[in-house]
Amino acid sequence: MIDPNSVREAIIEAPFELDNKGETPHPGTLYIPLAHRKALAREATLVVGARGVGKSFWTSALSNDALRNQIGASVQDLVNTDVRVGFAVNSNLDAYPDRATFRQLLCLGKEPETVWKSVVLRWLAEVVNHAIPRASWTETAQWVANNPESFARIAEAADTKLAEQGRFGLIVFDAMDRTSADWDEMNRIVRDVLQVALWMRGFSQLRAKVFLRPDQLDRSKTNFVDASKILSTRVDLTWDRSDLHAMMWQRLINAAECYGENIRTLVSSALPPSEALKNEGSAWKLPTALASEAPHQRRLFELLAGDKMGKDARRGVPYVWSVSHLADGHGWTSPRSFLAAIHGAAEDSRKRYGEHPLPLHYESIKRGIQKASKIRVEQVAEDDSWVPEVMAPLKDRNVPSDYETIRQQWESAFPNGPSDLHSEHLPPQHREKGWDGVRLDLERLGILVTRRDGRVDMPDLYRVGFGLGRRGGVRPGH
Repeated sequence: MIDPNSVREAIIEAPFELDNKGETPHPGTLYIPLAHRKALAREATLVVGARGVGKSFWTSALSNDALRNQIGASVQDLVNTDVRVGFAVNSNLDAYPDRATFRQLLCLGKEPETVWKSVVLRWLAEVVNHAIPRASWTETAQWVANNPESFARIAEAADTKLAEQGRFGLIVFDAMDRTSADWDEMNRIVRDVLQVALWMRGFSQLRAKVFLRPDQLDRSKTNFVDASKILSTRVDLTWDRSDLHAMMWQRLINAAECYGENIRTLVSSALPPSEALKNEGSAWKLPTALASEAPHQRRLFELLAGDKMGKDARRGVPYVWSVSHLADGHGWTSPRSFLAAIHGAAEDSRKRYGEHPLPLHYESIKRGIQKASKIRVEQVAEDDSWVPEVMAPLKDRNVPSDYETIRQQWESAFPNGPSDLHSEHLPPQHREKGWDGVRLDLERLGILVTRRDGRVDMPDLYRVGFGLGRRGGVRPGH
């Protein structure tokens, strides 16, 4: 048996990387669910996923040669593909304009499509070693606007050169919410990047991949000619329960030094004789037996947390409970939230239950949910700073609740309506519809849910962090 304390320490030291802001991922963090293999394939132009499901993670991984080759073991068409990032969380002014520069270009009368073609031009001009104006983005965009034929010839030349080399070119666009602080403007920007992606599908060796949140796609005007050809390539980034557990173990077996050794010993004890962990040089790889729920993956988690969320099974099973209580209003649990909860549970178990025979105490798993909820609320505040403001008047109330009570709380706190809500970034998308519009936006974000009886509910992932109660539920952290 492995000492529970050593397993706790291994979880705390594992490469969980709870929030990717453009950093290159650790090789040991790469676990690719089947749905993600389809999303990473070259022909998947439109990839849709909620916050925290891996859009920025995969953008960073695809742009790194070594990691892309590692991914290529599962997604073979990436092996002979060169990748360029056309927009992302982190700034790279030589490759694409930042938000302020993008805004300046639009104020100068440049269409978003022209800006995106300028981004593509700088990439393809490098492929064919063609000199273009690039002292500023204004200069490059003006050249694109004035020289449509020359631009097309550079694209054709790049396509031909890649074909001769037996290579493909892929440009990846992520973090579209960072392009503008105005919804209408951002919708135009998203529409036009999809149009440029469609244009690139007219070449044999060139493709684009656009990562979007569901609400961004819902609001964008996709009624341009042949938009269906882009929409038909859509793949959703989703995580099944077994995917989340497999991803966690993939990272745990790659913890540094003795921490990883202890976890690998634990994992090996739960594997059948025909399966074994593999060291592929840059990282340890999880065997296929642990990629699905039964029987080995579920049994392995029981070695961490047991089979009950209390003194009997009526309170739930840790393997299931740890995922289901982290789902948002759409029923989606993100890897970021799951890892945060497990990490928090290990820290709490070390602090409060050092003599517990299992590495994770069930009460610590509940506190891990509190930690994950707090982190999720902080991350939402980064993208949608109006959300914590509109949730503040509801603190200490219980859910589910009738909507009228919630609306009265909002009306009391914001006498002038949703226009009183401030945002350093994008405001509520539908605030022109009053509090009904704000409710709609919160539902789209997965923060609120309307039950069949009409009452408004909130998943634990957000409820705990925003300080609301629920009879018999996980208590808000203090």
